Order: sequence, then C-alpha cells, then structure tokens
Amino acid sequence: MRWSGLTHRGKVRPNNEDTFLALRFDGHEVHYLGKTGEASWAKTDFVFAVSDGMGGANSGEFASRFTVDRITKLMPRGYRPAAPGPASKFDLTLAELFKAIHYDLMKLGQSYEECRGMGTTLSLCWFTPGWAYFGHIGDTRIYHLPAAGGIVQLTQDHSYVGWLRRTNQITEREARTHPRKNVLNQSLGAGHQFIDPQLSALPCAPGDRFLICSDGLTEGLWDRHLEEIVRSPGTEPVAQRLISAALEASGRDNITALVVEALAP
Repeated sequence: MRWSGLTHRGKVRPNNEDTFLALRFDGHEVHYLGKTGEASWAKTDFVFAVSDGMGGANSGEFASRFTVDRITKLMPRGYRPAAPGPASKFDLTLAELFKAIHYDLMKLGQSYEECRGMGTTLSLCWFTPGWAYFGHIGDTRIYHLPAAGGIVQLTQDHSYVGWLRRTNQITEREARTHPRKNVLNQSLGAGHQFIDPQLSALPCAPGDRFLICSDGLTEGLWDRHLEEIVRSPGTEPVAQRLISAALEASGRDNITALVVEALAP
C-alpha cells in the first residue's frame, strides 16, 4: 500500500475539527503511520479514516480525535477473519466499532455540559490482501478510483441533500449550493438515538486508488477535478496537491484528504 494524507484548517475556521488516521495492525500490535509512506500488507492490515467533528467550543475537535483514538484501540480485534471478503463478517466488526464510538460520544455528551451535542462523521477503509472493507456515517466521503479509470463515490451523504442527489432530483452543482447541505440526519453522537452506518466491501486490485476526504475538500472541487489530481503525477504528495487545489477554490471549511493506492506485489 502507498498512502498520502494531510489536513488543513482552511482560510476561515479558527480551529481544525477534522482528524485523519493511518495505521497498520495485526492481532497483537498497532503502528501509527506517517503522512506519507509505503508498506507491504502481506502480514498486516491497514486502516485509513477521516473524521469531521461538530459541536460548540472545541467539542467537535475533541469528538473527531476521540473517535480515531477509539479506532486504534478497537480495530486489532478484527484482524484477519478466517475467510476473506464478505464471508469474513467484517460488517459485524465495523458495526460493533461504530456502535461503541457512538455510545461513548453520547455518554460524554450527557455527562459533561461542554460536550453536550458534540458528534462526528466517520469514513473508514480497512484493507486486507485483495479486499477493501469500509464503514461510513455522515458526509465525509470515500471515493474509489479503479485502475481502469473513472471515479465512483462509494459512500452516501447522510443528509436530505445527499438523498436528493442520489435520487437524481438535483445536480452535483445544485447540491453544493443547497441551503440544507450541511444538515446531517446521521452521525456519531450529536444526540442521534439510533445509527445505521453504511458498511460494504469490494475487491481491491493493484492500481486501485481510494480517496477519503472531508466535505471541505469537495466543497471546492468537482469529482472530475478530484480524479484528475489523484491520477496526475507530481513532485508533491497527492494529498498536498488536493489540499492546495481546494484552498484555491474555496477554503471556507476544514479540509482533509487521504489517498491510498494498492501496489502490485
């Protein structure tokens, strides 16, 4: 696997409520990864995630950081199920992870006034040889860029505007300017009583790329621009090039980009 990740507070926000995570793990150890790197997945699995917090004061920032810390502690339990792919019951592992984080955030929100109403989105990719498992809630996104070309948004934005877009009632341009685009109907914490995260799996072949990002990146860049930047060679890490392009186009929100590529063995 080769990866590149970066987060930026943008031009307007005083703090950064986005957090990203890159780690590899086996059944015994967890290793944090740097912002860029390359490593074999022959004996370890990888997890890459982006979390976009929400809440008053600094509670959004705390919620997103708390979430990635919990992932680090809980994910090693799911290392290398007996069978690869959908038969691995990866969905049970990820469902338990999302449920545990949601419960913890709700409990903190009920116990401390400064944490009341705090929550976060979460988009997570778990890579094991030949497969990519993903879990998602909110409006952070996971894109798949197959080796053969094109770009596909794997995740659904958990919002009314996201539903309008999925049902072809509005265009990508109209979704970007809709007055309710930032109103979520699902997230971790934030007073939501129940959650139903999106969980799925797909084969992962050499040359496949995945982009995990916050809505600050997609606010300024169309999907075709994302594909163009990710696939274009450059001297800077691809995450840096994505962040720079988003800052130039908008920069009103926190921006996070995490790009992962499966390499040939």
